[in-house]
Amino acid sequence: MAKHNRMSMTFDSRSENVGIARVAAAAFSAQIEFTLPEVEEIKVAISEAVSNAVIHGYSNGEGQIELIMELYDTHLEYTVTDWGKGIADVEQARQPAWSTEPERMGLGFVFMESFMDEIEVTSAIGKGTTVRMVKKFEISPVH
Repeated sequence: MAKHNRMSMTFDSRSENVGIARVAAAAFSAQIEFTLPEVEEIKVAISEAVSNAVIHGYSNGEGQIELIMELYDTHLEYTVTDWGKGIADVEQARQPAWSTEPERMGLGFVFMESFMDEIEVTSAIGKGTTVRMVKKFEISPVH
């Protein structure tokens, strides 16, 4: 499967950078003729992944987050990585309404899973978390 384009960005773990990641993902997805609702879904999924890194990965502290976006023949792939605390039980964390923060709704992974075609989460305590999300399409990239 051919890769047509790749973009990566690394940014500080700050809540104000969530919006920048959203805009970058929307701009990258413009290579495909997605509908506006599909672009909104991508933006929400990216927001949730980056927000999780800021809030849970680094507990709103200092750290780096990497967003990699790749365009293939049949799909877009977004990978969000942090090198923070990690997730003790990924399956539990993916359950609706589960959160380590009592004031949070615990729906981040639910939104990611609802809006993307595939989601893969890998994590190690003290080493960080990587969330890989795929959005499939059946149309040609915009040239």
